[in-house]
Amino acid sequence: HKLLSILKIFKDRKLELLKILNPQSIIASLNVDSKKNLFHEISLQATVLYDLNQREVFSALAERESLGPTGMGDGIAIPHARVSKVDSVKGIFVRLEKPILFDSVDGIPVDLVFALFAPLGTNGDHLKALARVSRLLRSKNTRHKLRSNHDSSVIYSILTEENEEKAA
Repeated sequence: HKLLSILKIFKDRKLELLKILNPQSIIASLNVDSKKNLFHEISLQATVLYDLNQREVFSALAERESLGPTGMGDGIAIPHARVSKVDSVKGIFVRLEKPILFDSVDGIPVDLVFALFAPLGTNGDHLKALARVSRLLRSKNTRHKLRSNHDSSVIYSILTEENEEKAA
């Protein structure tokens, strides 16, 4: 029974990211020189992918960032915001060509970015998504794979099919 419950947890986690991302929500190689320019590019992509208001997305990301940096360490950032016009948590993953300063907790510039957008007044789904993305990107092996690949379909597979290293 214990093995079945562990397998169910992995299946649930996989499904969770499959609901948040789609193959078009991966930017495999982006060249920006600042957090502001990164947020601009993410907000443009959110407009195209999810029909969100670009200004609202940009402002929401910048406002959340002003409360405290979303750089998690090890070159990872998970900027997130609540926005109108989404009915569930959505995401965009960006692999930067060159790391940028992000005021991360460890001071290491960021090159892997997973932006999350949650509905206004949302319940705990966005917190679950944030925790799931954080767990996934804490894996040194996963980070290495993401940094080593420039193909968006490969990156999508890594993000949606990767099980955590601590399987049991």
